[in-house]
Amino acid sequence: MLKRLAAGAPVTQMPAALDEDGGVVVEGMSAAATIEAMAQGVEAAGARFQPGGATQGLGLDGKPFVGANTIRFSSLGKLSPAFFAMLDNEVYRQLADAVLLPNCGSYWVNSGQAMLIGPGSPAQMLHRDCMNWSQYCMPLWPNCPEVTLSAMIALADVSEELGATRVIPGSHKGATYGEKWDHAETVPAELKVGDALIYSGKVVHGGGANMTRNRWRKAMHLSFLVGWLTPEESSPIDYSDEDLAHCSPRVQRLLGHRSYDPRPLFGGGLWLRHANKIEDQTGIS
Repeated sequence: MLKRLAAGAPVTQMPAALDEDGGVVVEGMSAAATIEAMAQGVEAAGARFQPGGATQGLGLDGKPFVGANTIRFSSLGKLSPAFFAMLDNEVYRQLADAVLLPNCGSYWVNSGQAMLIGPGSPAQMLHRDCMNWSQYCMPLWPNCPEVTLSAMIALADVSEELGATRVIPGSHKGATYGEKWDHAETVPAELKVGDALIYSGKVVHGGGANMTRNRWRKAMHLSFLVGWLTPEESSPIDYSDEDLAHCSPRVQRLLGHRSYDPRPLFGGGLWLRHANKIEDQTGIS
């Protein structure tokens, strides 16, 4: 089973648990009011999306990965300001800093998606999130640096029966990059509302089967990516400068409204759109 730590536990314990198993459950990571507001926004928006309609940008090839009775959609900050509060979550910030900053000057949002698994859905195919950047990770496997960190956050209680995310503990250290994995080796990450499964981009996992007849698994995925790689979602296009004017500099950076500065590591500045304008206004490029 994956380790479970309270959000108030010393954050230094979390990287150790993550390093050992590839994932850790942080109980009560998000405030109840924040989750309630986000859940309301997701539920209202979910009616506008067709189950099985998402393709992860891959057309018909992406549909099996998403699932025929699963609803996925992004741009969650358009639904509720609670999304911006979740980006500023201190526990997740400290853990992401510990995992990603050894490999980058800063990181940004890779994906912020509602992931609603419908009744009768089979288990998702097992995968590693870092496979999105296989041209970088595969040649260096198993010693490639961590490039992404994810959280599956419960918007309502998530049981094994409802399709809790399943993880193969220790698989982030597997010797082979893309072998066939056995679902029998997985364990479910059951969550109470506001809990989060935080997991390495290198660990093998997948959405569980929803074995109910009429209930949906209600959760959202929020992941970060090193600042020198291209994320799944186009947050800088989704949100204008005006949309983010009220947000903290951290949230603005996470959503691509800052240039990438590699320091203290070696490299050049990236994503220089409006760099001078931003620097003039805030002192931060």
